[in-house]
Amino acid sequence: MRHKLNTMLAKRIIPCLDIKNGMTVKGVNFVNIKEVGDPVELGAWYAEQGADELVFLDITASHEGRKTFADLVERIAQNINIPFTVGGGISELKDADILLNAGADKISINSSAVRNPQLIDDMAHNFGSQFVVAAIDARLEDNGEWVVTVNGGRIPTEKRLFTWAKEAQERGAGEILFTSMNHDGVKQGFANEALARLSEELSIPVIASGGAGKMEHFKDVFTLGKADAGLAASIFHYKEIGIPELKDYLRNNGITVR
Repeated sequence: MRHKLNTMLAKRIIPCLDIKNGMTVKGVNFVNIKEVGDPVELGAWYAEQGADELVFLDITASHEGRKTFADLVERIAQNINIPFTVGGGISELKDADILLNAGADKISINSSAVRNPQLIDDMAHNFGSQFVVAAIDARLEDNGEWVVTVNGGRIPTEKRLFTWAKEAQERGAGEILFTSMNHDGVKQGFANEALARLSEELSIPVIASGGAGKMEHFKDVFTLGKADAGLAASIFHYKEIGIPELKDYLRNNGITVR
């Protein structure tokens, strides 16, 4: 059992911008999609507000077989001064290369890595583990198993969350971004039990996604869930929680943030 020395490391707050046809959108449980604004403007605003990083996901890229737009990434890189990760439809080294050259700081791979795990090794070998985020969308089934899904949560696979996360780490992923499909968009809190187990079993950082509804949920994800970063979308997009207020709240609760 390897333990991370993450007790004193600052916890990160990461707004996630789901991109569809060049616009930021938001859904509940990955459906009922609504437009919420221009990704470059929103990203720049989040950077000003004190976000530590950003994630831009082309949510229909893997489903429709499209490639993430490098020109959007270039615009983001020119306008935003904090690290950002790009994902969606990245299925080969060339896709990642284009996006990193366009200015992305990290690449997130999800469905393509599940289908071709060697992709993680290849990306880590070519670009370095620090550039590779293994995103995992999993659903808790009635039998207590966390089943890994692909194509934006649409298709269940044979893989299970904890074994797949460990394999991704062994293959060279630098971070795990875990989204609970059960919790996504419903704002009832993160999947803290699963997150705590991931954090315990892995030596790389774990980013929690799916379930943020109030400030307390972030406190819980960092204390109970032991996550290294908390990611959310709609609560930030709709200004239900401000990042400066959230960071003040966390500091007041004894949690180290940047």
